[in-house]
Amino acid sequence: MKLEGSALRLTIFVGESDTWHHRPLYHEIVHRAHAAGLAGASVLRGIEGYGASSRIHTSRILSLSEDLPLAIIIVDAEDRIRAFLPQLDELVAEGLVIIDPVEVIRYAGRGDER
Repeated sequence: MKLEGSALRLTIFVGESDTWHHRPLYHEIVHRAHAAGLAGASVLRGIEGYGASSRIHTSRILSLSEDLPLAIIIVDAEDRIRAFLPQLDELVAEGLVIIDPVEVIRYAGRGDER
């Protein structure tokens, strides 16, 4: 897949303990993005944060949080990102979904020549 120039970055913020049918929500989002043929997805685990609940979640040992913030980031062409949004409406009950414009400078897999 070739991806360069103008694109959209879709970022979904959820909690580590969020689930979809007894499986981690982030796992379901990544697998649906893959099935939809999106260019790629990454899940980043935060060390501290809070959201709409205003409850601070932290990785500090004394707090023993099991619900750290996660960000699922997907970059692809605008039409493909927008076509994926209805799936997020189904999946994300609590969280934040944002889209921002980006410019892709290089998108290459392993083994791709420079």
